[in-house]
Amino acid sequence: MLQDKKISWSDPQHQHLVEMRGIVKRFYGRAVNDCVDLTLRRGEVLALLGENGAGKSTLVKILYGLYTPDAGRILIKGQPVSIGSPRRAMSLGIGMVHQHFTLVPDLTAAENIALAVRDMRRGIFLDLEGEEERIRGLSSRYGIVVDPSKKVRDLSVGERQRVEILKVLSRGSEILVLDEPTAVLTPGEAGELFRVIAALKREGAGIILITHKLDEVMAASDRVTVLRGGKVVFDGETGRTDARALTAAMIGGWAPAPARRAARPTGGVVLEVRGLRARGGHGAETLKGVSFAVGRGEIFGIAGVSGNGQRELAEVLSGVRRASAGWFSVNGVRMTGKKPRALASRGVGRIPEDRMESGAVLDLPLKHNLVLERYHLPPFARWLSLDDGAVEAHAERLIAEYGIRAHSAGIETGSLSGGNIQKAILARALDPRPSLIVASHPVRGLDVGAAALIHEKLLGERDRGAAVLFISEDLDEILSVADTVGVIFGGRLLGIFPRAEAERGRIGALMAGVTGGAR
Repeated sequence: MLQDKKISWSDPQHQHLVEMRGIVKRFYGRAVNDCVDLTLRRGEVLALLGENGAGKSTLVKILYGLYTPDAGRILIKGQPVSIGSPRRAMSLGIGMVHQHFTLVPDLTAAENIALAVRDMRRGIFLDLEGEEERIRGLSSRYGIVVDPSKKVRDLSVGERQRVEILKVLSRGSEILVLDEPTAVLTPGEAGELFRVIAALKREGAGIILITHKLDEVMAASDRVTVLRGGKVVFDGETGRTDARALTAAMIGGWAPAPARRAARPTGGVVLEVRGLRARGGHGAETLKGVSFAVGRGEIFGIAGVSGNGQRELAEVLSGVRRASAGWFSVNGVRMTGKKPRALASRGVGRIPEDRMESGAVLDLPLKHNLVLERYHLPPFARWLSLDDGAVEAHAERLIAEYGIRAHSAGIETGSLSGGNIQKAILARALDPRPSLIVASHPVRGLDVGAAALIHEKLLGERDRGAAVLFISEDLDEILSVADTVGVIFGGRLLGIFPRAEAERGRIGALMAGVTGGAR
C-alpha cells in the first residue's frame, strides 16, 4: 500500500518539467492544435485558458498519452519522450484529473483509487480495508470528503470529482493536469483544494490548471497560456495581466455583458412541488419533503452543495427518477411518475446534470441528438421513418442559432467539445418553447462566452414567460441569474428568498447547514 508521506521527486534541479514544442493535431483535416508551444516549470501553476473547442483538452490529452501528435515534440525534464499511453504518462510522473470522469461505476470509491495504485505498482496485493482507511486519512487531511465504501454510481457528481482528485493525490504525481477541478466544489472545498495545490507547488510540483473561472486564475496561477483557434495568442505572467485582458484574448476582443438581475413579473404558477420525496441510488432517502412553486416569468434558483438532494429533485421533475412520496404539477396537471417523453409533451424542457452521461447519445450524429425527444412528431416523423431532410434542416438552423461549432450536422456528437455538446442540449431543450425548463448545472465547465450565451438564452426564456428551475452549486451564478433563491441542505429546503433579500453570507451559511432566521 502506498504511504501517505511527503512526496520526493528525482532530478530536483531541472526547472522545466514539461516542454511541448510545435505541437500539431488534426481532426477531420482541421488543425485543433496548430504549432502550439507550452512550458511548465517546477513549482509553478500554469493556467491554460481558451474557449470550448480552442484546443486545450486536445493539448493536455496529448501530454497524457491519450492522443498522438501529428507533429512536434515533448520533453519531460529536458529529455525527449514519446508518450503513447496514459500508463507511459503516469510512469513519467504525469497525473490528470479529467473534467469528465474515468471511474468504474460498479466499484467503490476505494476500489477505484486502489485500481489507480495497482496500475502504478502491478503485482502488489492491496489490502482494501487498509486502503479505505488511508483514503479517509487523505480525505480528512485535504478536506476532500468522500465515503470510500460507497459505489461510484451512488455518488453525486461532486463526490465523483473528489474521487478523481484523490486518485491523482494517491499516485504522488509530479506533474498534475487539473481540468476544471473546482467545477463542482463549494467555495470552501475549492479553497482547500488550492491550499493543497500550494503545498504541492512548494514541494516542486508543476500544475497545469484548466479553468474558466478567471478569479481562480488570478488568485492561484503564476503564468497563463491562452489558446484561440488552436494557436497560442497569449503567454505571460499572471501578475502582468488582468481578467479583462484574458477574456479578450480568449474570445477575440468581445467581452460578454453580465447577466441581468432584474426580476420579471410572474403570471401564475407553472411548477408546483408539494412534499416531494425521493431515494438515491443506494436506497437512502435523499430528498425529504420539498415544497415550492415557480411562476411564469421566474427563474427559481436552487443553491446547495453537491449531494444534498438537488440531483434527485431534477431527476424526479425530468421523469428519470420516481418520487417515493409527494407530487408535482406542471400548469395545473399532476405529472408525478410520468416519463420524459410525457413531460416533454406537456412543455417541460430539461438540461441534465451530466451532459456526457445522460444529456446526449455520444455515438449518434449531432442532428439526431437535436431531435431525440421529438423524432416521433411532425415534421420529423414520416410514416415509419425519419424525414432526414427535415431533421437536417432543423439541425442546421439550431447549429447557427446557438453557435454550435460543428463542421456538419452529421458529425458524431462525441467528437464535439463539452461546451458544444452543452449548446446542443440547450438548443434541443429550448427550441420547442417549453413552459418549464429544468436546468441542472447548465454552464458547469464552460468558457465565459458559452456560459454567457446559455445565461442569456435562459433569461430570454424567462422574459417570454417560461418558468425556469435553475440548479447550481455556484452561489455567485445563482445570485446573478435567479429571481428567487431556495437553499437545499440534507434534502430539505432551508430557506426561500426573493433575490433582493438573498444576502450572500446568509445563503452561504445555509448551504453549509447553518440555520438561523431563514423563512
